[in-house]
Parts: sequence; C-alpha cells; structure tokens
Amino acid sequence: MINDPLFLLAAAASIGVLIILMVGILGFARGGEFNRRNGNRLMRYRIAAQAVAVGLIVLFVVVRSAGN
Repeated sequence: MINDPLFLLAAAASIGVLIILMVGILGFARGGEFNRRNGNRLMRYRIAAQAVAVGLIVLFVVVRSAGN
C-alpha cells in the first residue's frame, strides 16, 4: 500500500488538512490581528482541503475494491 500513488496522494491531502487545522487552531488561540484577518479564510481552506481528502480516500477505496 505504501507504493500506491493514490494512497500517498490521499495521505498527503490528509496531512495538508491537519496542517491547515493546526494553523487555524493556533491562530484562534492566540487571537489578535492574525485571527481577525485569516480565521474565516483558514476555515474555508480547511473545508475545501477536507473535501478533496475525503474524495481521494473514497476514490482509493473504490479503486482497490474494484481490483479484487
């Protein structure tokens, strides 16, 4: 599974979601100008990245189950 490019792409997308989420949480915790300027934008980016990651995971499952 580690050599499967679709799996690696789905894993990278999931890690991207985690990074965006952590930046958003840290910005929210610190508050201030950064959170006011970027809080909603980071939330939108996270939702879009999460949709891509879920789509890739579903695609991976469909492709792997069709191969059996």
